[in-house]
Amino acid sequence: MEAFILAAGLGTRLRPLTNDRPKALVEVGGRTLLEINIERLARQGIGHIVVNVHHFADMMKDYIESHDWPVKVDISDESDLLLDTGGAIAHAAPLFDGASRILVHNVDILSDIDVLSMMNYAEYTGSYATLAVSRRKSSRQLLFVDSMLVGWHNFNTDEYLWTDSPVSMYEEMAFSGIALIDPHLPQDLASTHKGAFPIIPEYLRLAKDNVINAFEHDSRHWLDVGKPETLSMAERFVM
Repeated sequence: MEAFILAAGLGTRLRPLTNDRPKALVEVGGRTLLEINIERLARQGIGHIVVNVHHFADMMKDYIESHDWPVKVDISDESDLLLDTGGAIAHAAPLFDGASRILVHNVDILSDIDVLSMMNYAEYTGSYATLAVSRRKSSRQLLFVDSMLVGWHNFNTDEYLWTDSPVSMYEEMAFSGIALIDPHLPQDLASTHKGAFPIIPEYLRLAKDNVINAFEHDSRHWLDVGKPETLSMAERFVM
């Protein structure tokens, strides 16, 4: 299995810490978020990791290339244009082997989600994408019927997106910034899109003809460290 760590973002929620470094290099307990996630994924059996870079791209490249990682780590360079998640996956397509499922993981997420269990679930359901979710408060929620993706709701704007016609009965769950995607999905996106674009509308589009489902996890084993006030919690989380 391979992984794609999304580390190119501007880290605006972590300012002022990201005024002089990318969010991937913000430290928790003396280790960077990137280091924590690479080492965790390596321990779970992932043998190849791609990391995208944009904000302080040269600093990121130097950091990645100067370390002796426990797995092979490649760089997907977005120095010229920040591509959003969908565009980033498409841009990185040539770096993956095209045969293994890819774990897409935000760098500012720390979790104890069992990657092997998620993989087994994806294989059992034959999913094109399996989305890690939990029942927690969030301004944006994914909508599922029998664990199948049917829509998305932004509570701040009351905007809805649907895979097809709107439905009235569904379960709301928050996306956890971790997804397991089919090895063909990056190339499929690259063949139909150019430049920057988000991934959630693509999951909804693909769900019309493919299995896009939920992998529900315990929210107590997950932490979004995208804000300075969560860093003290993060230190306890990784101890």
